[in-house]
Amino acid sequence: MESTRRIRIAVLSSEGETVLRSLLDWLHHEDELRGRAVLERAAPRSGEMGGLVDALVVALGSGGAGAVLAQSLSTWLQQRRSDLKITITSDGRTIELDAQRVPDAQALIREVGGLLGDQEPGR
Repeated sequence: MESTRRIRIAVLSSEGETVLRSLLDWLHHEDELRGRAVLERAAPRSGEMGGLVDALVVALGSGGAGAVLAQSLSTWLQQRRSDLKITITSDGRTIELDAQRVPDAQALIREVGGLLGDQEPGR
């Protein structure tokens, strides 16, 4: 039976929910990630009828899906034109990325890959 890991990606942007929907669409174009990513709604606060979308959750199995996610996320970030702050959480570990401070795509891939356990950080 394949073990599944839950990767939570939250994005802080002036574009709000639109940026998460863009990332979801981007990930659905990756064969290894298709059907594994969904939007997550925050629990509604008192007086609200429903929560807003506040994150994207990717379910990863064993194999190279984590490396595919890291590469795809890096490419998606390079295509963005607005300022973004991304928080990625997996197995109680968190990394934060500021899209304005990610000049080296390979360093980003290594950092995310390290978080996901597909490769050693800094390698």
